[in-house]
Amino acid sequence: MTNNLNGRPKGSPNKTHNELRERIGLFLTDNWERIETDFQDLDPEKRIALFEKLLQYALPRMQAMQLQTDYEKLTDAQLDDIIDKLKSPPL
Repeated sequence: MTNNLNGRPKGSPNKTHNELRERIGLFLTDNWERIETDFQDLDPEKRIALFEKLLQYALPRMQAMQLQTDYEKLTDAQLDDIIDKLKSPPL
């Protein structure tokens, strides 16, 4: 149920969103050869930028991770190891 009595119920599919997604899919399918040609005609930097943008639609999104460490429970050797790793230059 939603607070908007005239709106769609929570969890029900959004028809407009689904229709738009379908139309975009058809557009890409119908124009794929042209898209590939245009992609190849781009400068390398622009081609990489476009490729990176398109990857978000092909790969699952990464979730942010939060690491919590209870430093009180670590030994002095473990703390020294962490400090050494933080001081070393990135790979």
